[in-house]
Amino acid sequence: MPKIHVLHENGAWLGPLREAFADMGLPYEEWFLDRGTVDLTAAPPEGVFYNRMSASSHTRNHRYAAELTAVVLAWLAAHGRRVVNSARALDLEVSKARQYALLAAHGIRTPATVAAVGREQVLAAARAHFAGRPFLVKPNRGGTGFGVKLFDGVDALADELDRADHAAPIDGVYLVQQYVQAPEPVITRAEFIGGTFHYAVRVNTSGGFDLCPADACALPDAAPKFTVVDRIPDELRRRYEGFLAAAGIEVAGIEFVTDADGMAHTYDVNTNTNYNGEAEQRAGIAGTDRAGMRALARFLGEELKGVLAVKAAA
Repeated sequence: MPKIHVLHENGAWLGPLREAFADMGLPYEEWFLDRGTVDLTAAPPEGVFYNRMSASSHTRNHRYAAELTAVVLAWLAAHGRRVVNSARALDLEVSKARQYALLAAHGIRTPATVAAVGREQVLAAARAHFAGRPFLVKPNRGGTGFGVKLFDGVDALADELDRADHAAPIDGVYLVQQYVQAPEPVITRAEFIGGTFHYAVRVNTSGGFDLCPADACALPDAAPKFTVVDRIPDELRRRYEGFLAAAGIEVAGIEFVTDADGMAHTYDVNTNTNYNGEAEQRAGIAGTDRAGMRALARFLGEELKGVLAVKAAA
């Protein structure tokens, strides 16, 4: 029988989704795509395929997980299978530069950013665009804040690039980016399920750039970092929803920072989004249909019903 197939490379992030599937009696199977084979002469099983491959997979020693997932998604598309978060979604997940280009096409403000490959080119970009003010350098393909660093000048960046333990971006592309100074150390992450806004979380960034919301990322005895909020500006929500529809992304967390003038700057799109259970508990929505993973499981279950209806009609 058709079922929900979850494509991923990090089982530690799946606990709440497994629980939601079990509570709702939804049949599912996990495809752990660290390595494997794809028989392109065979047909894939039927069902709904949920792609939650992560841009940070290589940081968990799953170097080619995203590339293998791209092959699987092309195979599924060739056979007309229902995929949630398509190949285009994966393409954007692994490239912030491509995210920014499409965000800009939808009238969504992003921080001023220069992509550069090569040590001297990275330094030249910082010197030409951000001399005399702080700036960020981040990998084009990152995730969970991996590799994001704040610099107060080009000399500090040169020292970092020359360190023996410096980790270059996995694709070789650095992003030299405007540092948006917020009036308080807070960013907002807007969550979308089925392409529509679900809720948002305010995230305290005073502890650094690792903003992973998954329960598995939580540090013991740490102060609450995430707070659920019900709304983001209506115009920004509409633009985000248009962007997601154009990109073939149905499930995502989009992060933005608001400057002192009230302007939102969008800097990351996460297509393997997680939800923070502790924040949902404090908001009084844990265990309800508003809880992120339960809402996601319900959405996938409805998509599976659609696949079953088509199969029955055929």
